[in-house]
Amino acid sequence: MRGSGPRGAGRRRPSGGGGDLPSTPASLAGCYSAPRRAPLWTCLLLCAALRTLLASPSNEVNLLDSRTVMGDLGWIAFPKNGWEEIGEVDENYTPIHTYQVCKVMEQNQNNWLLTSWISNEGASRIFIELKFTLRDCNSLPGGLGTCKETFNMYYFESDENGRNIKENQYIKIDTIAADESFTELDLGDRVMKLNTEVRDVGPLSKKGFYLAFQDVGACIALVSVRVYYKKCPSVVRHLAVFPDTITGADSSQLLEVSGSCVNHSVTDEPPKMHCSAEGEWLVPIGKCMCKAGYEEKNGTCQVCRPGFFKASPHSQSCSKCPPHSYTHEEASTSCVCEKDYFRRESDPPTMGCTRPPSAPRNAISNVNETSVFLEWIPPADTGGRTDVSYYIACKKCNSHAGVCDECGGHVRYLPQQIGLKNTSVMMVDLLAHTNYTFEIEAVNGVSDLSPGARQYVSVNVTTNQAAPSPVTNVKKGKIAKNSISLSWQEPDRPNGIILEYEIKYFEKDQETSYTIIKSKETTITAEGLKPASVYVFQIRARTAAGYGVFSRRFEFETVPVSVAASSDQSQIPIIAVSVTVGVILLAVVIGFLLSGRRCGYSKAKQDPEEEKMHFHNGHIKLPGVRTYIDPHTYEDPNQAVHEFAKEIEASCITIERVIGAGEFGEVCSGRLKLPGKRELPVAIKTLKVGYTEKQRRDFLGEASIMGQFDHPNIIHLEGVVTKSKPVMIVTEYMENGSLDTFLKKNDGQFTVIQLVGMLRGIAAGMKYLSDMGYVHRDLAARNILINSNLVCKVSDFGLSRILEDDPEAAYTTRGGKIPIRWTAPEAIAFRKFTSASDVWSYGIVMWEVVSYGERPYWEMTNQDVIKAVEEGYRLPSPMDCPAALYQLMLDCWQKDRNSRPKFDEIVNMLDKLIRNPSSLKTLVNASSRVPNLLAEHGSLGSGAYRSVGEWLEAIKMGRYTEIFMENGYSSMDAVAQVTLEDLRRLGVTLVGHQKKIMNSLQEMKVQLVNGMVPL
Repeated sequence: MRGSGPRGAGRRRPSGGGGDLPSTPASLAGCYSAPRRAPLWTCLLLCAALRTLLASPSNEVNLLDSRTVMGDLGWIAFPKNGWEEIGEVDENYTPIHTYQVCKVMEQNQNNWLLTSWISNEGASRIFIELKFTLRDCNSLPGGLGTCKETFNMYYFESDENGRNIKENQYIKIDTIAADESFTELDLGDRVMKLNTEVRDVGPLSKKGFYLAFQDVGACIALVSVRVYYKKCPSVVRHLAVFPDTITGADSSQLLEVSGSCVNHSVTDEPPKMHCSAEGEWLVPIGKCMCKAGYEEKNGTCQVCRPGFFKASPHSQSCSKCPPHSYTHEEASTSCVCEKDYFRRESDPPTMGCTRPPSAPRNAISNVNETSVFLEWIPPADTGGRTDVSYYIACKKCNSHAGVCDECGGHVRYLPQQIGLKNTSVMMVDLLAHTNYTFEIEAVNGVSDLSPGARQYVSVNVTTNQAAPSPVTNVKKGKIAKNSISLSWQEPDRPNGIILEYEIKYFEKDQETSYTIIKSKETTITAEGLKPASVYVFQIRARTAAGYGVFSRRFEFETVPVSVAASSDQSQIPIIAVSVTVGVILLAVVIGFLLSGRRCGYSKAKQDPEEEKMHFHNGHIKLPGVRTYIDPHTYEDPNQAVHEFAKEIEASCITIERVIGAGEFGEVCSGRLKLPGKRELPVAIKTLKVGYTEKQRRDFLGEASIMGQFDHPNIIHLEGVVTKSKPVMIVTEYMENGSLDTFLKKNDGQFTVIQLVGMLRGIAAGMKYLSDMGYVHRDLAARNILINSNLVCKVSDFGLSRILEDDPEAAYTTRGGKIPIRWTAPEAIAFRKFTSASDVWSYGIVMWEVVSYGERPYWEMTNQDVIKAVEEGYRLPSPMDCPAALYQLMLDCWQKDRNSRPKFDEIVNMLDKLIRNPSSLKTLVNASSRVPNLLAEHGSLGSGAYRSVGEWLEAIKMGRYTEIFMENGYSSMDAVAQVTLEDLRRLGVTLVGHQKKIMNSLQEMKVQLVNGMVPL
């Protein structure tokens, strides 16, 4: 109740009655001189103590707060002269309720104070906060033995508001003691010590409860009582609203609460959080996202403005419309394309609208007989897309009628007609002396959406003379036990003058062993055949345009021996006469020849009309040991190609993509499907259009060489295409390409044993070549191909030449380029190449392999390399190189070629290392020669780099400058002493970075000595 006196005044009102309180502090101070007036001290406490009462935290909900009750609390004291209620007002004349008791002079106190019924509002766990003061019993006069310094707190659950509760029905919560008690001196100084104690009760099962406070003889004043429960307050988190949530009954319990997405937001995973017992939100799961057309700002979803869009809830914010698109609406999920611009369904909405490309530019053609090669420049405008491809339309035109028709299905396009990615194509199998129009159309992903005209460029060409059509009419003539005579007619379409015919025949089911006869007539007799055997014949014609295709197969059988013998018996008289005449004629001829020789005259034997060659498995049959035959010794290089390389029909080859460029044209990958055999992946070298006859001979010369070899570590020749255009060399396909590029891409990825296995394969291939009397002359990692199984094969035979029977014989070049870094010194100085010079090159290949494709001699000039090698310098050991491998390299680099190991010795050495891997564990100390180099030729400080930082920046290792400087490597002299272990200690842990730094140091040392020092 509100008092009527000034601030700080009030009246004492015990339950059931009471008198007025003193009105001044002086009179109250006297009240504490005797215990009987002890309850009157409370008035001094209120003004100071109540100012310390703070507002409740946001996660606490008050069920009762005695500080905020305007009227009477309605609490009951029992007995009535126990607890007394003191009414006061604060500075704002707001009533203040406090209860006190101080019956310390009387024995056996049992004073109860009962609250009114308190609703728990659904909470299962409630908290009681008490603020009180308590007097120190030792400060009371006479040290009363009955004085207590604690009181008890109880509760009773009830669904109804009723007070007929017995004392023994209450459940004790706790005995409350004061942390701070006051004395009479404290009253004099007005320093009042306020205690705060909080207790919790739960779990509660009924709608409400009562609280009770029991005094058993203390001098105490309850300044305030606050009853509350805790909740997790309503919150918006990740665009989800979580409602007020009352905490659980257990102090460790987490309540899972589902949230609701705010307006214009959606979710893939329902948002959830957990309410802790302390009223805190924990463990968020899931979230809401602003739906398409809206973006999150300040915790809400706001609409995208015109000109902006958001296509997906997963996008963070609205984006400006991409190029060539717009939107005038709010909440747009996509933008509309401008006129003449398009977007495919598969294009993301963030991609700008695009249009079809312009036409290809500068198309040029090159006609080679009945093949046409087209090349062009990409469109100036790709329409804003990267998926530009090309379509080739072929039309056959009648120059007189001015009408063009589609070419038809007989024309082949290499690599393809539709969806062409590269800017060149070849059309083959065209008709001779025919006018064609080729339209090259550029298309992209939106070309089919554009109603506009096609974007193409036209090229008009006229084909030249074509090869002859196949021979179709073959008739048998006389057939004997060992011979078959054939005749045929000229092809229906000779397309020029027939220069000669090529007849290929073999015993049926023995196709790998065949014989070729060349004839200028339309008749031949095949002799030396087996009796009673079936032979297969095929014939093709040659004009100035080249060979036509072979005819279909014609089968003829020789006469059995028994039939031939009976026929011979009837011819005996005739044969006898013929033999007699023949002997006489022979004597006359011999006499004539002898007389002619005595006169100093002889007539050269005339070449027969027929040339006969025998093949077996693609090679000429030679007696004895198989040796290499130099195709350059053939007067007609085409003959060498046909002897050593199998002719493949172009229709059996499918070109898929261009994988590189060679000296004579493009290198492609594709598929080879021969009749009756499985399809193979192949590599295809093509001869570029417009070639000279010399280029054609040189191009096919490599096939003539390669076709003589058959070894698992030599690249295998599948065959050649020479009868149609383009001319092609077809080899097995090596998936990993050239060895040097493969090693650079996989730096540090292989074990030493794997590297030695690669080297062993190369050495085995070179041993095979050496045994055949063959010198490669260009052995280098770039000319080694490697497949998916890490098998290495020797390739590129462009610089190769024959070795004669004398092991010491050598071929002297007539000039030309020599790969200096890989070539032996005697080959550089005297142009002499032997298998020993190939061994030197093999040592360089070893160095390349172990250093993962590092360039030999780094950036030294060729002249510097020549000078250094002549003066005895040899490449230093690669990092982490086994000592046994480096020693083998040094053996290969012996100046005296006779001191170098042979390839069979190298193979045996590598086999031993593979069988004994422990022999590869001893490594070369790469820094062992550094001090000697420096002692003889000065410091690196006079080199090209002025500082350590400049050097590191130059090799793209500038990130380590500070580390070098901090560890004392502040000059190039100091850097010269760095070893691999030093680098690791400095923190340079990446293998590639270690190699780059160490190789740079080696290179600087090489440049420093300018010619190097002998080992």
